Amino acid sequence: MSTRLNSNWIVGFTDGEGCFHVQVRCKKGMKHGFQFQPVFIIVQHVQDIQLLHGLKKYFGCGNISVHSGDCYHWQVRKRNHLLEHVIPFFEKHPLKGKRRVEFQRFREICLLMGNKVHLTEEGVQLVMHKAKALRIKPSKPFVLENSE
Repeated sequence: MSTRLNSNWIVGFTDGEGCFHVQVRCKKGMKHGFQFQPVFIIVQHVQDIQLLHGLKKYFGCGNISVHSGDCYHWQVRKRNHLLEHVIPFFEKHPLKGKRRVEFQRFREICLLMGNKVHLTEEGVQLVMHKAKALRIKPSKPFVLENSE
């Protein structure tokens, strides 16, 4: 079955199912001891794997693989793909819910990394702080500002 996706559908789907995340790993070989890996990921049951293939085709990047059990994920991990495909898409087609704020925070981290800020000691601390604050916690009330 062929799945044709449009920008409005992708925005709504990402609002409900998407995740913007920055993995932080302690790494002895790194100058300042940490490695940062920004990731955009969407997980679906194998029955809806065609949606993940549609997203991969639409964006022209990312990988699909087993997430766990009967679930698969499409993820974009390469920083240049995030900066050239994913981020421009969501700048042009803004998310509507709390994911919009998470995207803005994720975007800021990716741009800092694109400018190599994370390679300085101060930059490591800045990116670490921003990565910890990326997700909006369920216990905090959420108010969307500047909603269109």
